[in-house]
Amino acid sequence: MNSTEKEISYHISNSYSTLNELTSLTKNVWFVCHGMGYLSKYFLKYFKDLNPIENYIIAPQAQSKYYITPKFKHVGASWLTRENTKMETNNIIAYFDSIFKHEQITQDKNLIILGYSQGVSVAMRYIAKRQLQCSQLVLLSGGIPKELKKEDFRFFKGKTKLIYGINDEYLQEERMTQEQQKAEMLFGNKVEIIPFEGVHEVNTEIINQLV
Repeated sequence: MNSTEKEISYHISNSYSTLNELTSLTKNVWFVCHGMGYLSKYFLKYFKDLNPIENYIIAPQAQSKYYITPKFKHVGASWLTRENTKMETNNIIAYFDSIFKHEQITQDKNLIILGYSQGVSVAMRYIAKRQLQCSQLVLLSGGIPKELKKEDFRFFKGKTKLIYGINDEYLQEERMTQEQQKAEMLFGNKVEIIPFEGVHEVNTEIINQLV
């Protein structure tokens, strides 16, 4: 069999979800990247307790949707796999560019970038690629991409918070130690490590304390 994998470019559309309204009274704009198996419209529930006048939340939607087993009743989505990772990352970056262009976030707002689980990798790759300044980068229960280097974040002036559950079934103690070391290598003394009593979950109590 003589098979060849080829690459083409074409235009696609994708959705994203928002919570609250972006107004002159908005203080904080959150750009929140969900984990694997989520849909953006449901991921917003973790931010509903934030002050709705002061906080505007943007949740991009991972493009690869699938039915979740075993009953195939619910739909989830994934950002990336190890298949064609570089190409898919470029697609995500173009998609994020479109969201920021459409939302027209002004400089007087505090921009908070949050990634949860698989969303950590796409959030960090986007910031590094676009050299995007934000007031806070929140890394919640996820892995830092191996290819990122200290030089990729030399421009970064915001605060970084690495948050994880001490009983996370996906991030055992050895793995979490490695993630802490990578975060400190990238951000130096600008990273704050915040463990909490819990598993692989979105800790809304900590989220509500970030602003």
